[in-house]
Amino acid sequence: MIGKSKGLYLTAGVLFTALAAVGVIVPLLPTTPLLLLAAGCFARSSEKCHRWLTEHKVFGPIIRNWHENQCIPKKAKIIAVGSILLFGTYAMAFAIENNLVRIIGSIFLLIGLIVVLRIPVCRNH
Repeated sequence: MIGKSKGLYLTAGVLFTALAAVGVIVPLLPTTPLLLLAAGCFARSSEKCHRWLTEHKVFGPIIRNWHENQCIPKKAKIIAVGSILLFGTYAMAFAIENNLVRIIGSIFLLIGLIVVLRIPVCRNH
């Protein structure tokens, strides 16, 4: 039986992984930070889930690279910044009608943009 805290970490890991998967498509959800949170939760709750995530074809390299180098490839940074600017601007300007949601969404986009811009680019990629 899983202990209470391990169960919470496992549940959070699954939730963060699902959100990261959605974040691959939706620019308001930052994929890499969510994956790192998921990996941390799985490391505290399930060796099997942690191994699955770190060996995953798509998500694994992101997590391993971060753990080893604390950087992201230049291509990933360009795609992240471009996605935030392109899709985020479109969503805030045209797809969302509620001004409160626009303001909150814009704040999240700005925070995400600042976070991505502050992450170092890997020199060996």
